[in-house]
Amino acid sequence: MSLAVMIDTTKCIGCRSCQVACKQWNGLPAEVTELEGRSTGFQNPPALSAKTLTLVSFREIADQAAPSGLKMVFAKRQCMHCQDPACASACPVTALHKTKEGPVTYDSAKCMGCRYCIWACPFGVPTADWDSLAPKIHKCTMCFNRVEQAETPKTLNDQPLLPEAQERFLAGAAKPACVKACTTGALRFGERDQLLAEARQRIGSAPGKYVPHIYGEKEVGGTSVLYLSSVPFEKLGFRTDLGERSYPGYSKIPLEIVSPAVMGMGGLLAAVYLIKRRKALVAGSAEPGKKE
Repeated sequence: MSLAVMIDTTKCIGCRSCQVACKQWNGLPAEVTELEGRSTGFQNPPALSAKTLTLVSFREIADQAAPSGLKMVFAKRQCMHCQDPACASACPVTALHKTKEGPVTYDSAKCMGCRYCIWACPFGVPTADWDSLAPKIHKCTMCFNRVEQAETPKTLNDQPLLPEAQERFLAGAAKPACVKACTTGALRFGERDQLLAEARQRIGSAPGKYVPHIYGEKEVGGTSVLYLSSVPFEKLGFRTDLGERSYPGYSKIPLEIVSPAVMGMGGLLAAVYLIKRRKALVAGSAEPGKKE
């Protein structure tokens, strides 16, 4: 089972409840924000940072049917939790780890601050805490600790809690804080295969409402965050040039031949050295007048 989040941008109203809930759950401080006259309008802050792990982006899209010919499209942005994450592949100390449940987690105790993950991520997600003398990496973990540790109470108001009520409680608690805070149903949390099936059903049942593509289904080998949109994803600022192969997939074969190549080269150099040494010894013993 691989867990995932499906984000239907047609349902997002830009309320930023998810953004606030993320800060509350992770204990993140507020940021100093300002309007910079950008095309993103009232979007703040402008990008993900060590203080902001979830961000609602604002995009003005031309639409003749909308008032003034423009409409605002919102999209929640965070770590994509790739199926084969480049960040975890690049991390030399396994501080970043892809769990079997789907989320890519981070262990700050292991991190040595090399920041290879920042360069490796195709989505530009991991950020460093530059205000610290020993900056660590910050990224969304899909509230893995919250989902993993969720437990149902056995009683409520000193009365035994029925199994049905326990299931309802667990269904509400065992999900990322952003998903629980969403008031419009734009965010769905569950098994990836089921969410993909639901996304296909939404696209098929409402022709013209969605672009016929699920972003994250195949990008860079697939991600655990999936998107539906009514406009082309490049207009939302999404990268559409990533291809369907995971980034670690490009380096897997070269990395597999490094060790044999190094060992083979070492053996070759040793052989050359021994041959030349043998020739030098033979030449030295053959010099005129040299005692045996």
